[in-house]
Amino acid sequence: MKLTWAIPLFILLACTSSGRKNLNEVKKKLNGFEKGTYGYDLAFLKENNIEIIELTDANSKAKVLISPGYQGRVMTSSANKDQGTSFGWINYKLIESGEVNNQFNPVGGEERFWLGPEGGPFSIYFEQEKEQIHENWKVPAVIDTEKFDIKMQDPGSVTFEKKTSLINASGTKFLLNIERTVRLLSGDTLFTLFNIDFPADIFDVVAYQSENTITNRGENSWAKEEGLLSIWILSMFNPSPTTTVFIPYKTEAEGPVVNDEYFGKVPSDRLIVEPGTVYFKIDGKYRSKIGIPPERATNLCGSYDSEKSVLTLVWGSLPAKPMDYVNSTWGNQEDPYAGDAINAYNDGPLEDGSIMGPFYEIETSSPAAKLQPGESLTHIQRVVHVQGDPVEMAKLVKELFDLNLNSIANKFK
Repeated sequence: MKLTWAIPLFILLACTSSGRKNLNEVKKKLNGFEKGTYGYDLAFLKENNIEIIELTDANSKAKVLISPGYQGRVMTSSANKDQGTSFGWINYKLIESGEVNNQFNPVGGEERFWLGPEGGPFSIYFEQEKEQIHENWKVPAVIDTEKFDIKMQDPGSVTFEKKTSLINASGTKFLLNIERTVRLLSGDTLFTLFNIDFPADIFDVVAYQSENTITNRGENSWAKEEGLLSIWILSMFNPSPTTTVFIPYKTEAEGPVVNDEYFGKVPSDRLIVEPGTVYFKIDGKYRSKIGIPPERATNLCGSYDSEKSVLTLVWGSLPAKPMDYVNSTWGNQEDPYAGDAINAYNDGPLEDGSIMGPFYEIETSSPAAKLQPGESLTHIQRVVHVQGDPVEMAKLVKELFDLNLNSIANKFK
């Protein structure tokens, strides 16, 4: 992603202004719940007439909040019912304003469905022959303002679908079907998937999985020469000065370990590359982004907030053999298929001092979808939030990553 969050000042003003309500200060309590809790965000979305679906598990305190109108995105989740911490970042002022912008509507949300590439000759965010600058950048409506239809639903899962068409910057037209299933993961399922126990008497846990599929419903094959699409899943969380993202990588692979030049090179006091692991400072105060190329990527990465004792795990599916990944860099590209498999983003002020969040992101992407008519590509992402005793959590991190939790917590102190 190249300059996605560098929104022009007039857009930020449009997003944060309102002729209907005073948005200078978001309410500190809603329905008896403090801001920062799941119950607050549930009440806020209901108050603003946002259609919601809650996934619940009778055997746990986990909850996941989803909005069909926002493309079936997970808005937030909790490991301790309504009173629990709300893990997703939500743009209260934009949602409350009721404004709809023609370019981009960053309402937030803990996990959303997007499509790549963003920039380059095969971009679906720029029209053909248009210079790839902010004024011409536009998020396709299907992943910004259009509602996804509910196909199936039960207490623990919901499936959405959407038929759409897109034209890339080279003029190639794609007819596609999108299907997205979000399901709550039980403790037993977590043990099966991660081969590790998350005991309920020690930890509060919420875990969910999204299965995202695109299908070529046209009559023509999707070819590299004309551009390919990819599935791009972005998770927006709340940053803090005590949060660090850590991303394991394959040491035996060749080539660069990390791309740290999306918004200018990341300073060494914010990015540390050690054998086997990349560490990224997350405080919402310095706009920066990193990417891990597919040759180096592993399935599992995470973040840790030492103040709140919250461990977040993000797992993304990877292909069994090497495949191309779309390149989302804006403008001219040496290789349109030299993209990243994993990304992390730290929000921060723009040059004019304005800021959209702050928030931070962990993102996973599918390979480029080289599909024959009727063929499909699926990308799976899993998000797990764990809260509990840091001593017990250290054992979990050691077993999952062979890393020292105290070292992660103090990496940028």
